[in-house]
Amino acid sequence: MTYIAKPRLHHPSLTRNKVGYTRRDYEGRVSTLCAGCGHDSISAAIVEACWELDIEPHRVAKLSGIGCSSKTPDYFLGASHGFNTVHGRMPSVLTGASLANRDLLYLGVSGDGDSASIGLGQFANAMRRGVCMAYIVENNGVYGLTKGQFSATADRGSKSKKGVVNSDSPVDLVALALQLGATYVARSFSGDKAQLVPLIKGAMSHGGAAFVDVISPCVTFNNHAGSTKSYDYIRQHNDAVSRIDFITPRSEITTEYAPGELVEVRQHDGSLLRLRKLHSDYNPTDRNAAMNYMQTHQARGEVVTGLLYVDPLATDLHNALNTSETPLNLLEAPQLCPGAGALEQINASLR
Repeated sequence: MTYIAKPRLHHPSLTRNKVGYTRRDYEGRVSTLCAGCGHDSISAAIVEACWELDIEPHRVAKLSGIGCSSKTPDYFLGASHGFNTVHGRMPSVLTGASLANRDLLYLGVSGDGDSASIGLGQFANAMRRGVCMAYIVENNGVYGLTKGQFSATADRGSKSKKGVVNSDSPVDLVALALQLGATYVARSFSGDKAQLVPLIKGAMSHGGAAFVDVISPCVTFNNHAGSTKSYDYIRQHNDAVSRIDFITPRSEITTEYAPGELVEVRQHDGSLLRLRKLHSDYNPTDRNAAMNYMQTHQARGEVVTGLLYVDPLATDLHNALNTSETPLNLLEAPQLCPGAGALEQINASLR
């Protein structure tokens, strides 16, 4: 149960990261989700990503809406800031928090119902405004808390557990994120930790509007023959555009090798990174090409995963609004209330 906290005692041999934390320090309370739920795998990936990035838990603000997915922030980063909003309203609350305190790392966790149905407008505006956040959607295609009705991301022709066929066209959040201007767009599968962890690390380090859609099978209502979001279906139809790793910035390491070749690169920590160039014609910095690639493979019944698009020169909402470098809670009264003269200048500029 969620009121049962995990034991605080840590084995002395547990490995610590550069800021002195073990993986256990990034965990939360005991999960109450169904055994085998893909959402728990995503929580584990977030824990691993934050530990590897050497993020201090108190520097993270995690926000969510309503649904199975929005319960998961209670299961990771127990020592971070957290806020559970109402259904579909996570992006606007996160936007306000981000504008008030830009020193925190913002992690928005949502679901396909929370973001693609009631919260679709909120999702769209967060992406187009470039809110600096890592936006993770745990996508299972059903409303798990209300007995498995189709959500807006369920594919047309897919079947429910009771055999009902979905006749509605799906909302593709990845395509919307690309169209609306998100500067980091990825899709992954909850059962592929090797791919998911680097994608989350990249999203949390991006510095702009980063969106990660994670196919996360619902073992209770959507993991059967006829479902297009089951474990078996995704494993059989997964087309990964890249094999990636995430390396924290240090002095540059360069290498040259031809498409299709394998190269070993020695990293700063002494480990070897084995790189194999795949899909030499795929360019993750081309937004239009990413959309075309995804839609072409979607027409073949394939789920494209990996880093689909990234803008290496991304900006965010703070740049657009020229917000204060100092968080609002640290500003003094003269800065927050500059007087009647400053107010008159603002009003004059709006006439």
